[in-house]
Amino acid sequence: MNDPAADTAVLLTAADVAGLLAITVRHVRALDASGRLPRPIRLGRAVRWRRDELLRWLDAGAPSRDKWEILRRER
Repeated sequence: MNDPAADTAVLLTAADVAGLLAITVRHVRALDASGRLPRPIRLGRAVRWRRDELLRWLDAGAPSRDKWEILRRER
């Protein structure tokens, strides 16, 4: 992430997520579309991911969205 404010942001844009995961924005969108990222929050046309959830998802080994939602409910 190049933006220092993104390091403390609660909600991340696709560009912020790309920086966090060291991938392209296009890849973030592809992962989202295929259900391999946690479900984003949609605010009108804006799409955001919760930073804390992404960090927990990474700690869990980056499971698929379906598996992640089951793991999240069990916690």
